[in-house]
Amino acid sequence: MFRVLYRTQTGELGMELSGKAALITGGAVGAGRGIALALARAGCDVAVNYSKSEAEAAITAHDAEAFGVRALAVRADVRSDAAVRQMVSDVVSAFGHLDVLVNNAGVTRWIDHSDLEAVSDEAWDFIFDTNVRGTFYCSRAVVPSMTRAGGGVILNISSISGVYGIGSSVPYCASKAAVNNMTLTLARALAPAIRVNAIAPGYVDTRWWQDRENYEATKYFATEATPLKRVCSPEDVAEVAMGLIAADMVTGQVVVVDGGMGIATGLAGGRR
Repeated sequence: MFRVLYRTQTGELGMELSGKAALITGGAVGAGRGIALALARAGCDVAVNYSKSEAEAAITAHDAEAFGVRALAVRADVRSDAAVRQMVSDVVSAFGHLDVLVNNAGVTRWIDHSDLEAVSDEAWDFIFDTNVRGTFYCSRAVVPSMTRAGGGVILNISSISGVYGIGSSVPYCASKAAVNNMTLTLARALAPAIRVNAIAPGYVDTRWWQDRENYEATKYFATEATPLKRVCSPEDVAEVAMGLIAADMVTGQVVVVDGGMGIATGLAGGRR
């Protein structure tokens, strides 16, 4: 569908994305913003979905427009099937078509893995409704428009939590494992018209971490525990995202982007 042409001296990917349109859920900040701007830089119109971060979504859409593409911020709660269907309809009306969906919206709760009694039904519902149902609702909603356009790409932003069982809580790890599995099943179900892949990042240095009280200590630990001795940036995730969007022969894959954190000695046993 899209073709990687070259990597320029400035490090930017040359892509055949001009005139295409993308929807990025949770695209206002962090990795979602990084992917939205990378797509815009490549000539793709972008719709930046948000739930609460209205000001940040408007800024991301404004920054995307600086690359000469159309951009808009669209509010929708991905936990609501009706809201998701309306959002997709609005985006298709604005751009005329939809070629790329990036399922980036996600939530978690911090619960020590060994404290099973602390895991409430509410925590399970909160995490799964967004991370799993939201991913499914958005994927299902774009199928008709992508099919009419002759095909498309769905990219799920998962986590190494779903691969190695490390992360903020047991429900979060389980939700991302579900996203990884859904990536495979949707790739089979939607082929050949629509390709479905996932990225499983490790620690990504975003506001979500930076706002935490122990940010510096946590980042130091994550850096030291990573074989490549640095944590991911939103741009690292965006770079892999662009590659998967462009790769015509890749579907049903979960690509880990973590600098080797997940394979480091002692980490695969879970968060302690």
